[in-house]
Amino acid sequence: MLRACCRALERCSRGRVDGDGLLWHMDLKPHASGDFSIAVVQANSSLEDQSQVFTSPSATYIGVYDGHGGPEASRFINTHLFPHLHSKFLFPPLFTSVFNFRVLNLYFCHVELASEQGGLSANVLKKAFDATEEDFLHLVKRSWPTQPQIASVGSCCLVGAISNGVLYVANLGDSRAVLGRRVSEGLKNQVVAAERLSTDHNVAVEEVRKEVEALHPDDSHIVVCTRGVWRIKGIIQVSRSIGDIYLKKPEFIRDPLFQQFIFPDTLKRPVMTAEPSIQIRKLRPHDLFLIFASDGLWEQLNDEAVVEMVFKNPRAGIAKRLVRAALQEAAKKSEMRYDEIKRIGKGARRNVHDDITVIVIYLDHHHGSPNGRVKDYSTGNCTNAPVDIFSHNTYESGNSLHADS
Repeated sequence: MLRACCRALERCSRGRVDGDGLLWHMDLKPHASGDFSIAVVQANSSLEDQSQVFTSPSATYIGVYDGHGGPEASRFINTHLFPHLHSKFLFPPLFTSVFNFRVLNLYFCHVELASEQGGLSANVLKKAFDATEEDFLHLVKRSWPTQPQIASVGSCCLVGAISNGVLYVANLGDSRAVLGRRVSEGLKNQVVAAERLSTDHNVAVEEVRKEVEALHPDDSHIVVCTRGVWRIKGIIQVSRSIGDIYLKKPEFIRDPLFQQFIFPDTLKRPVMTAEPSIQIRKLRPHDLFLIFASDGLWEQLNDEAVVEMVFKNPRAGIAKRLVRAALQEAAKKSEMRYDEIKRIGKGARRNVHDDITVIVIYLDHHHGSPNGRVKDYSTGNCTNAPVDIFSHNTYESGNSLHADS
């Protein structure tokens, strides 16, 4: 039975590739109150974007993790954050000491999710983020003697949860969640508006820049503009993340072992944090869909353009359509054609665009209760984008992730 279960999990992770050999997509799958679509395009030598959607008859969970400095932090979050969330929210204490991603997947195969154990809350989300950060810190400390550079690896973290008609969004960094909602009634001349549901923790935003500067009044160089880009200590644009331990624990940056990899500066106090911004919203009938995406999408397209595209186009393959629209914009900026970009290999392609992950979640309120699609499946289900495009790599989970050719 376990072997059959694992085969089913592997199938649910599969998507399709077409045309662009670095673009993976899954056209459409059901969740508790609608459908969802995923697409990922790789630009870096190792895919630094990771993403996942867990669904059950009672809830839907979305994760987009945009790594920087390497793929280690985003892959770590992909296998640790949701188990922390579920162990604190859904599962009995018996499982919390032995939970890992594989156990969570096997549990989904046999047990329907239930939310009677206190319910999801901002506090539960914060504890899951804190536990993931703490676990990654332990990994860095263990790896430090042989891999000191791992202290400079980090990841943005965007999580969404839909349960009992309520939407929760928690984020670190500059991945973004945007809601598309109807602002006019009637069958004719329907208009859709974009509503941003997350906070961009990026010092390119003046408000964020002032926030960081206010926390470091004795450091006039806490945020500097380097080659037209604002960065904390001239290094990093985002002010919140999982990882980036050397910017949170000054003892790491003072260690001579580490200074051969990073600037020989000293920090008096942490310059980054893992404190998530959390928004909670009761879903309304005019809320139509959600877009969760890494900043690779938002660098090319604004919120309104993305929402309009989702509103006006068919559901199947909508995430892929958004990724391709972003790539077309990147091509224009580089005075290239998209067909030319497709011929550029991973690594070199980062000169044209970033890794891009897009997840579109449709909200079909006409199905009634939050369990509107229970008839489509009776237990939990999972969908994971590939760890690396065209890769059969695994990362701690033991779960093969790949795309169909």
